[in-house]
Amino acid sequence: MGVIRLLGIRDTALSVDEVLSAVGDHAAGGTGVFVGTVREQDQGRPVTLLSYSAHPSAEQELRRVAEKVAADFPVTALAAVHRVGDLRLGDIAVVVAAACPHRAEAFEACRRLIDDLKHEVPIWKHQVFADGEAEWVGVCD
Repeated sequence: MGVIRLLGIRDTALSVDEVLSAVGDHAAGGTGVFVGTVREQDQGRPVTLLSYSAHPSAEQELRRVAEKVAADFPVTALAAVHRVGDLRLGDIAVVVAAACPHRAEAFEACRRLIDDLKHEVPIWKHQVFADGEAEWVGVCD
């Protein structure tokens, strides 16, 4: 099983360098990284405000997801951090990384980590559009 080196739900700015540093490993021939940022539109509608909220169990669920990825892939290191609170356009909302002996495995493990995080970890996005309408995303996914 791979090593989970960094996990967290934070209300402060995220660092891609911190995540990359956490998964650095001489046994890894490849590292897959995903950085999710706040975009100015969603489904063609301008977004003016975005906020993430997390259930108190979110870090525990994040660990469970990471452990499953580490068990299913030959990872040498994993890291995942997600931001909560109010974010602005361009802010980093999530960073995940997976280091593996080969690049294909690193890409696959990284994709699985972000996909499972988004589907299984209780973190919800509230976005307000320029027309004043708002929606919650992830509450019923």
